[in-house]
Amino acid sequence: MLLLSLPLHAAVTGTVINRTTGKPQAGATVGFNKLGQNGIELIDQAKSDANGKFVINQEVSGPPHLLRTAYDGVTYNHMLPPGSPTTDLTIDVYNSSKDPGRAKVTKHMLLFEPSGGQMTVNETYLYTNDGKVAWNDSDGGTLHFFAPNVTGRVTANATAPGGMPIPAPVNKTSKSDIYAVDFSVKPGETRFDLTYTVPYTEGAPYKGKILTQDGDTYLIAPNGITLQGDGLKDMGTEPRTQARIFGLNGTSYQIQLTGTEAAAPADASGGGDQAESGGPQIEQILPRVNRMTVGILSLALGILALGFTLLYRANPAGTLKESNERGRR
Repeated sequence: MLLLSLPLHAAVTGTVINRTTGKPQAGATVGFNKLGQNGIELIDQAKSDANGKFVINQEVSGPPHLLRTAYDGVTYNHMLPPGSPTTDLTIDVYNSSKDPGRAKVTKHMLLFEPSGGQMTVNETYLYTNDGKVAWNDSDGGTLHFFAPNVTGRVTANATAPGGMPIPAPVNKTSKSDIYAVDFSVKPGETRFDLTYTVPYTEGAPYKGKILTQDGDTYLIAPNGITLQGDGLKDMGTEPRTQARIFGLNGTSYQIQLTGTEAAAPADASGGGDQAESGGPQIEQILPRVNRMTVGILSLALGILALGFTLLYRANPAGTLKESNERGRR
């Protein structure tokens, strides 16, 4: 009878620690969410007390659960996979600021895929914040980028440190062809993945600007596409996808692309995913650009894969996307 009664008294407990101050944080809102067929469903929530302690009197069983802690305008996610500890948890939060502080771009990659009178541009930004303050600017956005003559929507996915990719809002600014992404850059590494389409004629010049000037920028042409332009450093071919990589010197470029994108080599993907996507993945190109980055990304992608596995066991792909839109940041 005692064992049967235990779930009735189960609780999620822990302490919210402000890593900016190094002290327990009072007043943070900790939400206890279930991941199921209805997406992210809020079950209960509690405020941390003067000692940073919180108690949520809910049983944790069945599908994965998620703690979402809101503090100083930023939300922090903490996964609770089935069977994981639910008591004496430590939830890390940070003070936030509209100033970038120590957040800066360390890598920026643009993948150009021209086809049939238009061109898809995939951009990836890797932000590193080695400070102790989260950069959060809901009004101005944290990432600004240049995208001329866009046809259709500009989509963005953002990945917080130790998190998984979720849709992030993209807003057009008052400046011509400049967009802003609203997503907080927390201490650690944050990744932005952007996709948009522009009109393009084979061999015609295409001009672009780099608004973030902190890190290295690389222009990438898929296998079968020839990319030419001034101020580019040919860094060779990525062996798996045969994509050509060019380093950019400066904050602007004018390029011409010719040719037709070729299928990836048979052994490039190790399966059918590459062929279905229709183009080289930036994740596969990145190790060629910087060998130190591959270890970091491998670890990060491993964490993301685990998170997706847990979510997909409970969520169809469609409801996961809907839940992510409701649970951004």
